[in-house]
Amino acid sequence: MKICRFSALLGIFLAFSAHGAFAAEVTVAVAANFASTMQTIAKAFAQDSGHQARVVIGSTGKFYAQIKNGAPFQMLLAADQETPLRLEKEGLGVAGSRFTYATGRLALWSAQSDLVDGKGQVLRSTRFKRLALADPRLAPYGAAAVEAMEKLGVWGQIKDRVVQGESVGQAFQFVASGNVELGFVALAQLKSQDAVPAGSIWLVPEELHGPLHQDALLLRGGETNSAAIALMRYLKEPRARAIMREHGYS
Repeated sequence: MKICRFSALLGIFLAFSAHGAFAAEVTVAVAANFASTMQTIAKAFAQDSGHQARVVIGSTGKFYAQIKNGAPFQMLLAADQETPLRLEKEGLGVAGSRFTYATGRLALWSAQSDLVDGKGQVLRSTRFKRLALADPRLAPYGAAAVEAMEKLGVWGQIKDRVVQGESVGQAFQFVASGNVELGFVALAQLKSQDAVPAGSIWLVPEELHGPLHQDALLLRGGETNSAAIALMRYLKEPRARAIMREHGYS
């Protein structure tokens, strides 16, 4: 019955918002790896629907705590599948609204053009002093990085050189600024429309970590928000999918 109810609401609000009628605003909690991609999608969404999406960037783990404490978000675009599922089970998300909107890729990156090799062997070397990654307790990309290093057998020798960012966005900034020699980031961050410093990259083989499937969830605060419901639908449409592919997501 809940799934049917969501489908009915979706049909009603899409009918009214097709040409910008009853234009509204949705506040979306967006995982840091998807920041640039979502900002591009939000512009296209505004052009196509008349609705506005206010994008708030952060780590998935922190968003979970904020939503539990009543933060006024209408949608969550997480960096994992577990967090939206947990929120749905806890009654904080609309049942039947959750779906996988993107699958990301993990990359080892340095702003130095000659530091990272094509096989990630730099991780076994002493050519760097510090390595950045997102907090694995809060950010799925950080957890994937630790998993990959454990499978490579290098985590024990590297962990004392790790600098943790609150999110993969902060880990990226540590490397881009030159304060840290290399770090694990999202491929999408290197494909954004923003200027990215030239450097070297190793695309981490997907068999070294669990898949980075990312789920969207309509939160209880967005259940009757026409912009939120329209945006959930828009993320599945060709224009949004094309933007995601351009930014390195599948």
